[in-house]
Amino acid sequence: MSKSPTHDSTFTIDGVGAVNRLGFGAMRITGPGIWGEPADREVARSVLRRAVELGVDFIDTADSYGPDVSEQIIGEALAPYADGVKIATKAGLVRTGPDEWWPLGRREYLQQQVEMSRRYLRTDVLDLLQLHRIDGRTPREEQFETLAQLREDGKVRAIGLSQVSVADIEEAQQYVPVVTVQNRYNLVDRSSADVLDYCTEHGIGFIPWAPVDAGDLTAPDGPVGSAAKRYDATPAQVALAWLLQTSPVMLPIPGTGSVAHLEENMAAADLTLDADTVAELDAAA
Repeated sequence: MSKSPTHDSTFTIDGVGAVNRLGFGAMRITGPGIWGEPADREVARSVLRRAVELGVDFIDTADSYGPDVSEQIIGEALAPYADGVKIATKAGLVRTGPDEWWPLGRREYLQQQVEMSRRYLRTDVLDLLQLHRIDGRTPREEQFETLAQLREDGKVRAIGLSQVSVADIEEAQQYVPVVTVQNRYNLVDRSSADVLDYCTEHGIGFIPWAPVDAGDLTAPDGPVGSAAKRYDATPAQVALAWLLQTSPVMLPIPGTGSVAHLEENMAAADLTLDADTVAELDAAA
């Protein structure tokens, strides 16, 4: 594995600060279906602590993970937060059961969830609040105005959006600066390529969810599987290294409930793919 990354290892999120580009997603420290308690709460806490030991200073969560469970465990494990550790959370999806997610962007609901997130994360100010989904049943201006007011009130430092289009970003920017976008993006799903290009052009952090999904490309004779053999790496490490080399604003947040799996994923920060391999992966989807 190459130990000489050619890409910048950090990115500065406006209003939040500089973070290491390979972060941690805290969705998987909950129960099955992202519902309820993990099998072992102390194991979940140990994963978070180990992530920080490995240099992770950007952790992504949401009030709907559990719901509340992920934020609670982060607060238990890491608060008070080490200097430089930033926590991003999301509000705007309600849960009615395992694997069930429903947008809700009413002003009173978003305000309530910010108060709950501050309590569970044990912090006076949220580093980054992301609107988990734009609610089609609530006026969009109400949602964006609420985000702007929460920032103005000093309860959050910065605002992001999740699963949005370029037009959505530009509309929201009329109300509040949008400093991050969290859309699904990986080797086999590049449907948000235009959003990534926009974020790259405007210096907006792009947080790809499901970052290690590579589908059939991980087959032994597939491009990811072949690259993994050449670099003595795992397919997940190859997928993450490709993301990091795709754009300087890319902030992958692979998640896991296992310390061993966490350590494997974090090693991707030290993997640099050569130009031919990147071109092969670029063409693979």
